[in-house]
Order: sequence, then structure tokens, then C-alpha cells
Amino acid sequence: MSKQDGSTRQVSSASVDSSTATILHVDLDAFFASVELLDRPEIAHLPVVVAGRSARSVVTAANYPARKYGVRSAIPLSQALRLCPKAIVLEPHFEKYRFYSEKVMAIFDDVTPLVERLGIDEAFLDVAGARGLLGSPAEVGELIRRRVHEETALHCSVGAASTRFVAKLASGRAKPDGMLVIPADQTLAFLHPLPVGALWGVGAATEEALTRRGLRTIGDIAATPVETLKRAVGEASGRKLHDLANGLDPRAVNPRADEKSVGHEVTFEVDTLNSDELRRELLRQANAVAVRLRTAGWVGRTVVLKLRYSDFSTITRSRTLAESTDVGRRIYEEVRSIYEAIGRHAPVRLIGVRMEQLTPGEGQQPGLWDEDEGWREAEDTIDAVSARFGRGALRPASLLRSTAPLGDPRNLPRQEH
Repeated sequence: MSKQDGSTRQVSSASVDSSTATILHVDLDAFFASVELLDRPEIAHLPVVVAGRSARSVVTAANYPARKYGVRSAIPLSQALRLCPKAIVLEPHFEKYRFYSEKVMAIFDDVTPLVERLGIDEAFLDVAGARGLLGSPAEVGELIRRRVHEETALHCSVGAASTRFVAKLASGRAKPDGMLVIPADQTLAFLHPLPVGALWGVGAATEEALTRRGLRTIGDIAATPVETLKRAVGEASGRKLHDLANGLDPRAVNPRADEKSVGHEVTFEVDTLNSDELRRELLRQANAVAVRLRTAGWVGRTVVLKLRYSDFSTITRSRTLAESTDVGRRIYEEVRSIYEAIGRHAPVRLIGVRMEQLTPGEGQQPGLWDEDEGWREAEDTIDAVSARFGRGALRPASLLRSTAPLGDPRNLPRQEH
């Protein structure tokens, strides 16, 4: 909807009536880059890119001066430096990001118990119950922005609306360091001029299907009969897009929203066709995913393999298990089977393993015939040894021969945005 460089920034006037805009979406501005610049304030006005020091690195984050050159996250660092040759490259420090994230989330928790975290740098808040104590939603939003800056020196942007979808759109429009309130009776006036790509769930393929039919704005979607939309993009998507385009989004803020997936992925220094190396990497990642599942008390039911080839084409394949698991060996066996079923591969640039359909693992009993019993006991032993001597003190013998590729430590729990 809006450019990531802040050039389309829009903020509310102080006199706006926010009484109906009780859902806030708070998003930290250029979070990773902003945290790095806390230690380097003298270069904050210059283009800064956060990325690992490798020719194969991708951009983790970019500050707003760098974004004005077209630099954005997830593009290769080499491309970012072609777009902005004078960009300053800083290495990421993910322990810092987690530290500041927890400080900011604690501020949200002070304001309302209805906080739904979306990853590390954003959250939805329902502030309807805070009006008697803290004031109107707009006043609560300004309080949050002020406290975040005073207590962390970071900036955040706030969108306030009567629905989650519109609140998230508004916070994006308010960036950087702003607040935009969309009262309920102004929802359609705000939504309808926006391009169809601003709708939740509209990716490149869906956007192309809609624009081919002359549907270029959200207003066009709202005015189109729902049956026409269903024929264009499918039954479920057509209904969903029609509802969103008409300002209908009944989802409440859920403070206990489940993690949607847990995963790891790595980019190799050199593209590889070595099947043994790829299988060892799948084993390493499957074990790492399993450790994170057990640590968080989750089990997963769907195993996902992600592959990116040397031409940057990317595929994902998944398989749903009969029973949920947190056993690394089971995850590995399934993801290896998926990998082998694909057949021939081009040189692989990136490989990843992810578990989806997560549910709490507490109290779950293995089946009567537990095929993974031996592996489960072995991995419980590894967990115990790791707790005492550190992670990696005990691991599969096949991994002793390999050196890990470049990791992408942004692999935090993913959630629906």
C-alpha cells in the first residue's frame, strides 16, 4: 500500500475522534537497523544496511535513508550495494533485538492484558478497556509511542482502527514514527482508494488475476459481486477479499495466539548439488527445530521443506503426519523423504526445514505402538546433556563431519501478519 521508505507517510490530527478505533497495531520502525544504530547514532542519518559479512548474505534490515534507494530486507547484499554503493553495512546482533523486544512488549502489557504479539517487533492491542484509566485510544497510542522512545530510544508507529486489518494498514501508512487513526465511519473512505495489493492475502499471482479483470483498487473489489470474485480467485479467497474490502474483519485480538510455525533455514556460501551435504544439513535443521519445539512445549504435525536454487527460484513442499511430533529424527525422516521425492535438483542456494500446525505438547501421550520411542529417549538424553554442558556437547555422529553453512538467525517463530 505505502512505500517502505516513508514517502507516503500520513498521520492523524490531534483532534481526531478515536472512540471507535479501539484496536491498535504497534510496529517498531526499521527495528533491527534502529537497534544497531543505538550504538552508532552519528551515522543514523546515513544509509545503513544490516547483513552478515558474506558475499552470499541477504539484507536483514535497512534504515529509512537506505530504503529511499530501493534497499529492502531479504534482497541479496550485493544487490543492495549496487542500489546504494555508499550504504554502511552493520552485522546483526539478534540477542540485542530480543532484549529490546521484551522491553517494548512489557510496555504493551502495562497498557492492556489484550496483547497479541506478531513476531519480535509488532503487536495488536485491544485498548477498549483502558479508556477509563488511560484515556482515548489515540491517547493510549501516544502514551505507547512516548514510553517506547523514553525507555528504549526506539521509535514505533501506531495504527488505530475498529478492525485488525485496517489498524495494520494504518500503522504502515504512519511510518516512520507516527500514528494514524481511522474512525469506524471513515474505514471505507480510507480503504477504497488503496491498490488491491494492500489487501491481506493478495500476493503477486492474485493481484495479477484481479487486475486482469480491471480490479485495481480495494474499492473495485468492494463493488464487485462476491460470486464474480469467487470465480476469479476461488471460493474462500473471494469471500475473504470481499469482506475485507468492505471493512469486515471480525477477528478479535487474541493474547494467546498460537505460533504458526517453527523453522530454520540457511544460505550456502557456494551453491551445492552434494546430496550428502544437503541431507546432513536437513538432519541438523530437523534436530534444531525439534529442540525449539521441546523447549517451547509444542508439537507439530506438518513438515515443510524449503529450497531456493541458484536462479533464486524457490519451492516449498509439505507433508502432514498421522500424529504430531517433537522428535528430530521423525522430522528428518519426513523432510528427507520430501527432498528425495522431488528428484533432480538444480544447484541449491538455500535450504530450510519448518514445522507447522503447532499445538501444545503438554500431556500428549504417544500412540500405543510408538515407532519413535527409541529416538525420543535418545533426544531426551541429548537435551539433558545439553542443559548441563551446553548445546552441541552431544549430537549425531553424521553431523561431526559437516561444517554449518551461513545461518539466517531471523528464524524466529512465524505468525500470521
